[in-house]
Amino acid sequence: MAEDKGESGSRHTRKKDATKEDRPEENGVDEEPDFSDPEDFVDDVTDEELVGDLLRNKPKETDGIDSVIVVDNVPQVGPERLEKLQNVIRKIFSKFGEIKTEFYPEADGKTKGYIFLEYHNPHDAQDAVLAANGYKLDKQHTFVVNLFSDFDKYKDVPDTWTEPEPAPYKDRGNLRQWLLEPHCYNQYSVIYEGGEKTAIFLNTPEPSVLEERARWTETYARWSPQGTYFTTFHEKGIALWGGENFKQIMRFSHHGVQLIDFSPCEKYLVTFSPLIDNTEDPQAIIIWDLRTGYKKRGFHSESAAVWPIFRWNHDGRYLARMTTDTLSVYETPGFGLMDKKSIKVKGLKDFSWSPTDNIISYWVPEERDTPARVTLIDIPSRKQLCMKNLFTVADCKMHWQKCGDYLCVKVDRYKYRKEEKDQVKYTGMFHNFNVFRIREKQIPVDIVEVKDNIMAFAWEPVGHKFSFIHGEMPRISVSFYSIIKGGNIELAKTLDKRMANHMFWSPNGQFLVLAGLRGMNGVLEFIDTADMTVMAQGEHFMATDVEWDPTGRYLTTSVSWWGHKVDNAFWVWNFQGRILYKQQMERFCQFLWRPQQASLLSAQQVKDLRKNMKKYNARFAVEDKMRESKASKEQIEHRRQQLEQFKAWRNELSDRFNAERDARLELRGGIDTDTVDSKGENIDEETVEFLVKSEETIVDE
Repeated sequence: MAEDKGESGSRHTRKKDATKEDRPEENGVDEEPDFSDPEDFVDDVTDEELVGDLLRNKPKETDGIDSVIVVDNVPQVGPERLEKLQNVIRKIFSKFGEIKTEFYPEADGKTKGYIFLEYHNPHDAQDAVLAANGYKLDKQHTFVVNLFSDFDKYKDVPDTWTEPEPAPYKDRGNLRQWLLEPHCYNQYSVIYEGGEKTAIFLNTPEPSVLEERARWTETYARWSPQGTYFTTFHEKGIALWGGENFKQIMRFSHHGVQLIDFSPCEKYLVTFSPLIDNTEDPQAIIIWDLRTGYKKRGFHSESAAVWPIFRWNHDGRYLARMTTDTLSVYETPGFGLMDKKSIKVKGLKDFSWSPTDNIISYWVPEERDTPARVTLIDIPSRKQLCMKNLFTVADCKMHWQKCGDYLCVKVDRYKYRKEEKDQVKYTGMFHNFNVFRIREKQIPVDIVEVKDNIMAFAWEPVGHKFSFIHGEMPRISVSFYSIIKGGNIELAKTLDKRMANHMFWSPNGQFLVLAGLRGMNGVLEFIDTADMTVMAQGEHFMATDVEWDPTGRYLTTSVSWWGHKVDNAFWVWNFQGRILYKQQMERFCQFLWRPQQASLLSAQQVKDLRKNMKKYNARFAVEDKMRESKASKEQIEHRRQQLEQFKAWRNELSDRFNAERDARLELRGGIDTDTVDSKGENIDEETVEFLVKSEETIVDE
């Protein structure tokens, strides 16, 4: 007996002794070989190893019934009322999908109080369970809905309840400690060397590395909306980092994750993976609880062409999703449908949340004689706040102002309409902006018409202006409009012959950067929109990205290795267009400023600070001058230590001098030569000051 062992376990083979008797061909006897195993042979190769692919397709008991749901607490009725009950049931449950079959068990001439409904696919059955469970039909009947395949699971529930043990508390430290930086320096993350290295920098005059790690992320990185968490992507899922030294806070297992989205309140995380899904347990889109790491709910996804698929309201209380002719709004923390029903909107094309209020705007295209329309509704009341009809519409784009004061709907419209042989044909195109004044009574709408091609549009985040780039090369113009309260929209300024295809407003408004990215060689123009003056012009050749820091003090331009294979670097500018820092990096990929929370100061406090800014300017100017000094931090610290050593040496000598006073008097016959000269006159100390250097600093108000 010989025994061979490999990765899949031991392999046993029987080998006969090569004797003469065992060689039938030599004895002239034609015997069949014996391939049977010995009596003590044990086969340790499992069926899973041999035919695992076949076993995975083995039929299950639940096959064919995972599309069936059981509805309890249905009214018990006789034959005369059965048809009416069936119509009511169909009306409620057909919203989730087409019902294939239905069965109403009966006893003693009445229904038994529970029914069976079968859908065409398991997805519809799961939606029906999630949405209709707990549906109140009337005062006496509230539906309890379950999947038919779940009964085995509920059958094994123990009769005695055991209280779960609470998980031990784990102190994660101060996740906001980065906001305590005394000089309010911002932080930013950088991915370079083709993604091999990731670093976090402090934006000092000489940027310093806070943390640097190799292969920290496998694709790209993201900050959470308030800057609390740094998110890295891995094949097996997502990891969150934060606190001092960026320790790992949480992991979320989602194989092949590609896209994520945080709720504005940083309580929930949405992840998307196109690789896996499950009919019984949806896993394409998963919503997680950030604090506990638990999965809140999963969803199927047909496509992720537009991300995010789920869109959050301003405070994370609601999230909404658009499907065919349906707008579904879910409530946190349970993530069930609001009021247990969706909003039916035939032909729904797109929707958007207000950044500050629970208002949804959506638009639907034209259909035969019905015009296109833009509608604003309140959530959760679903009350219609405003509706605007639009004609000859090709497309719409909705742009909310950051403060939620205005909504601009950019409408692409056809110029001419021709009817030929019972067919309607459109020729030409023009554009207009429909501006909704959200804060005013009955939400009035103003219209601005534009004949040129629109390349980009952007609101001033804080203020009452919007701007857009229009025209064609080489005649590209940038127009600025101001909204007058209670009045009209006025053209403030048009800048002609600009090399720009993107524009970026400062987060605090007033300042704007025009950029010609990618095909326009990185031309930059810094504009102060208070008086429409050009503060500076610059160029970052082949720049691919532009990003303001959260405070509006700095701007970065970068050439990403993902977009361009040479000259990879990022530059830091101040808001006036002066270059502060240039950093070349090998195969630099991504630059991201760390976001900050909204200010805790009230509007009046901010106003008072700006009013009294002259008081602080002198002190800030001195601090800025020190930071701009050519001497490094090490040199300044070395000089400080030298000064401290000199003071200690001087004090030591002074103490020694005072201790030897009596000895000096004795040696000098009682004459105090420290205060009296040789003639016996008192010695007066005189301090002489002289000017070493004079500097003048001009501080702008």
